Amino acid sequence: MSKVMLAGIAGALAAAAVPPTFNRDIAPILYKNCATCHRPGEVAPFSLLTYRDAAKRAKQIAAVTQSRFMPPWKAEPGYGSFQNERRLTDGQIAMLGEWAANGAPEGDAGGDPGAKPAAPVFAEGWQAGQPDKVFTLPEKFSLAADGPDQYRCFVVPMNLDHDVYVKSFEFRPDNRRVVHHAIVFSDPSGAARRLVRNGNSYPCFGGPGFGPTGLVGGWAPGGSPGVFAKGMELTVAKGTDLVLQIHYHPSGKPELDQSSLGMTFGEAPTIGRGLVFINSRAIDIPAGESHYVVKTGMTIPQDVEVLGITPHAHYLARDMKIDARLPDGSITHMIWIKDWDFNWQGQYRYSQPLKLPRGTRVELEYTYDNSAANRRNPSNPPVRVHWGEQTTDEMAVAFMSVKLASLADEQTFQRQMGLEFINEFLAQAEDINDFPPEINAVARARLALAIGLFDRNHDGKLDAEERKALMDFLRARVQ
Repeated sequence: MSKVMLAGIAGALAAAAVPPTFNRDIAPILYKNCATCHRPGEVAPFSLLTYRDAAKRAKQIAAVTQSRFMPPWKAEPGYGSFQNERRLTDGQIAMLGEWAANGAPEGDAGGDPGAKPAAPVFAEGWQAGQPDKVFTLPEKFSLAADGPDQYRCFVVPMNLDHDVYVKSFEFRPDNRRVVHHAIVFSDPSGAARRLVRNGNSYPCFGGPGFGPTGLVGGWAPGGSPGVFAKGMELTVAKGTDLVLQIHYHPSGKPELDQSSLGMTFGEAPTIGRGLVFINSRAIDIPAGESHYVVKTGMTIPQDVEVLGITPHAHYLARDMKIDARLPDGSITHMIWIKDWDFNWQGQYRYSQPLKLPRGTRVELEYTYDNSAANRRNPSNPPVRVHWGEQTTDEMAVAFMSVKLASLADEQTFQRQMGLEFINEFLAQAEDINDFPPEINAVARARLALAIGLFDRNHDGKLDAEERKALMDFLRARVQ
């Protein structure tokens, strides 16, 4: 072996033996993955922009990253590739642990004692630039100093006299000390207004309390503005209200918040888009049950490209897995969350759209822990839990945003998905009169009539053969 090679190996081993320092090794990790939240004025309880900030919390940083509690990124690697992933590598986690164990040395940068890494610079105000239109909560919301977290839906009229085409949106929390996350819905029906009792808001844990809903997008600390691809602008009809569902976390003193949503507008879309809504209402979790599994799914009626996915449940959910079973029998893993936490739910946008052919079955499997050992269980002692909107209820839901072959496919696709939704509901329902809120009054009446015609043995239910006959009839009507 040559002297040059030996020298190279020796140098590499020597470099590997050098303990990590803040300036050379740790700061780049923190600045890239943590500083968006851990900086002055943001939601995190302390800043990590300086050596002093990080060094006094070195052991805490090592512990929360080793457990993967931080940074808050729930999707497992290898089950979907997503934009803006905040997941540390095993090597980065090991380096943070070694740095803390060695006394958190500051060090130098690249051998220059005077060199320090430059802290990141963040845009003030709107990250994506000044919006075309800003929609602000009509009045300040008052949050008590203490008590449970608050989930509030604010109805914000857009006052549109014509349709608009949203190119991008950006939620801007007013009081970052208490705004934990937000989900934005569109309501062209006025249903949300009817839920308001005083002021302009109403309590709304889980979903917004009405359906069908239009999911605009969401925000969580560290998130980036939502941008729709050219040609795929989101159409918002005139007369639509925005419904901002905001999760508030008390700070220990009385707080006020008046958050905003900024939108930029573009041209009418030229590419079709749709929403797939997967939902199981067949939830009946016995008190003390630590491994309760809910399975459901939806068959895709057209070729689609999945742009993003949003799993949703409440406090008892622990494991969430969504796979796509293609017509050829192969499986595409869409997302797997092994440690679901309601407080860190989010939307996951794929790095590249997932192509799913017609006839693909998207399968959802969620596991729940209703035992006393589940520290997130809202009931102590545990109680029996069913489907519902309240804190002590549960859900098994997933939203998928999809791209269609053409703009002309949108209405047909959503009608077909509506039929698939009805089919899945009828397959799970014990009482066909228990229609979900996603089915409006007119559709309920028509569906009840159709069910009555196909319930041949008049037992108030549809067996598999009766359900197939009804769905064949409804699909023929849609076509």
